[in-house]
Amino acid sequence: MEGMAKLLIVSGLILVVLGMVFLGAAKFGGSFRLPGDIYYHRGNFTFYFPVVTCIVLSLILTFLLNLFWRR
Repeated sequence: MEGMAKLLIVSGLILVVLGMVFLGAAKFGGSFRLPGDIYYHRGNFTFYFPVVTCIVLSLILTFLLNLFWRR
């Protein structure tokens, strides 16, 4: 049970930090669009699918989780 509690606390802290990063980036007008993301705009319709952004975030999170929770 203690392991689950620690996991939830760490996950919550990570989400808070990510939220602050996104708020800070929004204040400076930054968007996380990378080359390779699908962006389609026609009239009043906009479709955005962040393929490359998801892959990069997945690689970063995988590296960090392996770094901290390696046994």
